Amino acid sequence: MPPATTSVIRTSYEQTRRQKFVERFFNLLVTHVPSHMFRQAFLRFGGATIGTDTAIMLGANIIGQESLVIGDNVSIGPDVMLDARGGLTIDDDVVIAGDSQIITGRHLVNSPDFAAELAPVHIGHHAWLASRVTVTMGVTIGYGAVIGACSLVTKDVGDMRIAAGVPAKERGTRESSLDYHPTYRPIIT
Repeated sequence: MPPATTSVIRTSYEQTRRQKFVERFFNLLVTHVPSHMFRQAFLRFGGATIGTDTAIMLGANIIGQESLVIGDNVSIGPDVMLDARGGLTIDDDVVIAGDSQIITGRHLVNSPDFAAELAPVHIGHHAWLASRVTVTMGVTIGYGAVIGACSLVTKDVGDMRIAAGVPAKERGTRESSLDYHPTYRPIIT
């Protein structure tokens, strides 16, 4: 099992004018520029921490980039949505396939003022999230874990565990030495 998530639940989210500008400009325009270096440089300018040899494919939508930490050799597929407002840490050698969503917040249904609640998400090294996975706030995905396509992850997933379904349930154990570094980085994407 991964260590317990230090889920500090927050009920407010503030951004500076610069952070708001970077977020909106990135999601409207920069995400469609066919250059990894340009997209990542722009996110770093907005406060994101991004490691080396990481690929963020075209169409990625990023909210709260100032609370986003991405390790080395990470591959983030096309049209992925990363909501980092509550804090999002993606360790080294992680693969997040296309159309996936990581969400660190929610609105409180019974709140009279549509109040929000935020909590961090942590994805351990060598985790693999297949296409169209959704991860919700406060979740820790352990190192080497695999999440099956179209799964909804609402609870922590242990190290080297395979989980799938809606909601995702642990289905097995991954047998791998994890001796690889995803370096898929097409020139124009």
